[in-house]
Amino acid sequence: MVEIFESVMLICFGLSWPMSVVKNIKAHSAKAMSLPFILLIITGYIAGISAKVMSGNYSYVLAIYLLNLVFVTANLIVYFINLHSDHQHKA
Repeated sequence: MVEIFESVMLICFGLSWPMSVVKNIKAHSAKAMSLPFILLIITGYIAGISAKVMSGNYSYVLAIYLLNLVFVTANLIVYFINLHSDHQHKA
């Protein structure tokens, strides 16, 4: 039952990341993005993944953590692309 609740939390939280990636790609600007926030979320997912691995708890929840980490990392990549775009528009 614990894993079900953890999964629901991760799925609900994780659904926002693909939407954020799309929004940030369309924005072509990093002005509304926060690098410290993205890095904090990535750190949290890495900690969650590490806890699952260290406890030997290789369940479907680990896959959800990994999927969410992929989407947040995509946001990080988009951040740097958009930051580059912002610098080009200034010049």
